[in-house]
Amino acid sequence: MNNKNKPLFSEFPPVSTEQWMERVTADLKGADFDKKLVWKNLSGINIQPCYNSESKITQLKNTGENSQGLVNYRKVSVCCGETGNDLAKKAIEEGINGIIFQLIDTVPVAELLKGIDLNQITVSFDVYNNATAFTKDLVAFAKGKDLKGYINTGIISNYVTTGSFDDSQIEIAAELVSLTADFPNFKALTISGTEYLDSGANQVQEIAYTLNSLVFLTEKLKAKGVAVQDIFNNLNFLLAIGLEYFVEIGKFRAFNNLLAEVAAKYGVSEFSNTITAKTSIWSKSITDAETNLLRCTTEAMSAILGNVDGVLIDPYDKEFKSASDFSSRIAGNITTILREESYFGKVSNPVDGSYYIEEVSSKIAEKALELFKAIEAAGGFYKAFENETIQQQIAEIRLQKLKLISQRRTPMVGINKYPNLMETVDASLLSVGGASNSKVLTPRRASLEIEAMRRFTEELVADTNVRPIVQLVSYGNLTMRKARAAFAYDFIGVSGFDVHQEESFKSAELAAKESAKSDSHVVVICSSDEDYDETAVDFIKTFRALNTDKVLLLAGAPKNMDELTEAGLDGVVNMRSDVLVTLSAIQKKVQNNLKS
Repeated sequence: MNNKNKPLFSEFPPVSTEQWMERVTADLKGADFDKKLVWKNLSGINIQPCYNSESKITQLKNTGENSQGLVNYRKVSVCCGETGNDLAKKAIEEGINGIIFQLIDTVPVAELLKGIDLNQITVSFDVYNNATAFTKDLVAFAKGKDLKGYINTGIISNYVTTGSFDDSQIEIAAELVSLTADFPNFKALTISGTEYLDSGANQVQEIAYTLNSLVFLTEKLKAKGVAVQDIFNNLNFLLAIGLEYFVEIGKFRAFNNLLAEVAAKYGVSEFSNTITAKTSIWSKSITDAETNLLRCTTEAMSAILGNVDGVLIDPYDKEFKSASDFSSRIAGNITTILREESYFGKVSNPVDGSYYIEEVSSKIAEKALELFKAIEAAGGFYKAFENETIQQQIAEIRLQKLKLISQRRTPMVGINKYPNLMETVDASLLSVGGASNSKVLTPRRASLEIEAMRRFTEELVADTNVRPIVQLVSYGNLTMRKARAAFAYDFIGVSGFDVHQEESFKSAELAAKESAKSDSHVVVICSSDEDYDETAVDFIKTFRALNTDKVLLLAGAPKNMDELTEAGLDGVVNMRSDVLVTLSAIQKKVQNNLKS
């Protein structure tokens, strides 16, 4: 029998939702299904653990087309034309097919683009000064060529980060649309939504506010006599990519869908815009910075599968130093590998028809449209930003996100989980905290508060010439003591203390005596609940009889906490512990002991 044309997994019989639920209910053994298996996203979307053909799923239209000509961007900071040109050519040699020139000062276009084939290479520009003069120079140079890319004057991003809107920007935008009329593949209007996500917003907010700003800009340009069709044909959207892989795929698909709806309301049925996605600032780390490569990779994957036209991956070390040749090349290689070796640029719309992604996309679109309409009904984008509605809504989500990170319910490798204890961190690179101006948006890393805590440790080490030592002392039940020691090692390691591997003892009494006499500054008791019930109080009393200075902790959640505290226990570490609250308290106690 020829099996070549048989459907995949056809040897397995179909399973109904009812059958699946029966099995899952039995496996849960009475546990709450929603609490255990339904993921509640901060965008207000409840994501089920299973979707199948019985699920009532709305399949979105106009979700975009997977770009066969995906642009792999690299940003080049330009202080003079010759240097910018050299950097661009070097990037092209390394496989980059799109350059974003970030112009610090006015430079001659002919010098900047010398030797670059505009028929093959996409060129885009961040131009915040003299944009009109630069564009005139550009279109004259590009005459007769297939100029592709966009120009970004920061018309929206400058407003949301400074709180000041300059009406002259509208006149400039109108001029740029006119100047680039002969280049349909070059977009004169860039609307940025990166500031929302990088300030802590969720996916629904990012989509809604970006579309609200589109309406605001469209109305302003219409008043200047710019045709709506020309506006939509000149749009490039710059969006950030977040950490939630499948939700981010759904976000870009939902954005395309809603953009088509907004265009339809203006009477525009066909138009040619572009979406450029960039890796987020929010998700990046200074500690164990190489983990940023992993985050950049998954972010790029979700954007490409979400049908964007271009991807800009920032170098993994961009947050704390000028990008090196190595980090810039690695960033570009990520998209090249995904596009060429993983065939992301060769398969059209591979996620179409996925029950899960279709459901996520439709739910995001539904909620984003609801928020978009609410902002418009309340007076639109400008009014909502001026009265700080947008800032307050983002702040609410940001606080929820930061709380989940502090509670380690949102794991971030190298930040709040699995810290690299062998790494030496320069304290001056670490944040001093996450304060921001509530009147504007301030793009930031999610890790700022944890960085500030780590900075406290590094400054303490510099001040005292001592890195606090943490001793994990275990006894009793082998399985539980090892599990709790491993948890404590990971949890306390976030502080930057020198956490030693577990040290086992035959008895609680011996563990208490030996740890009290050791050179450690923090001691963590690691054992089972049963062992704690029998020996914890005696352990603490024995320990305190020999040492009253050390910080003494217990790994677990004992029921007799009051009794243990009275005996001399300083605190506990467990799954419910807030990493910022707990470790900050430990740091202060250790600091007092070292300086007393």
